[in-house]
Amino acid sequence: MGTVRVAFLVAPEGIEQVELTDPWQAVLEAGGTPRLVSTKHGHAQAFNHLDRADTFKIDETVDETSADDFDALLLPGGVANPDFLRMRDNAVAFVRGFFDAGKPVAAICHAPWTLIEAEVVRGRTVTSWPSLKTDLRNAGAEWVDEKVQVCHSGPNVLVTSRKPADLKFFDEAAVTEFEKAVKG
Repeated sequence: MGTVRVAFLVAPEGIEQVELTDPWQAVLEAGGTPRLVSTKHGHAQAFNHLDRADTFKIDETVDETSADDFDALLLPGGVANPDFLRMRDNAVAFVRGFFDAGKPVAAICHAPWTLIEAEVVRGRTVTSWPSLKTDLRNAGAEWVDEKVQVCHSGPNVLVTSRKPADLKFFDEAAVTEFEKAVKG
């Protein structure tokens, strides 16, 4: 992956820890540079389902950076994480910036809620945690129940996955698509 810079967008609280740490490690192992981006400085509180887990230092905020500074975007899940992000115009604009720039995006579990708010799922085939199926269909996406779904739509690639049990497949697909995008 070389010097690929991947933004991991998270809320200040509510990230499903393994959906942050597992893809983060996959990006590192591929030689990429992950950066933790949020809506404010400080630390992000992760969870193991409903139990508090570790905190992670925020590298930069969405107001200090943009899609132009990265090669790809990864959206970890957790129920509270995307729910918070979709209510922040600056976070939604940050996500939309990656689609406008034709850069790859990967989202797992509940993270597609933020994609719905950014209005970038219409006409795409996606997967997610099953409770988002109706929301995604109502937003114009085709929802499938697969471990991982890679949707090529115009200049964009969107990698989606259902849950932590699918992380091996999600990580592999995301890293592959991130590498392809940088190689051109």
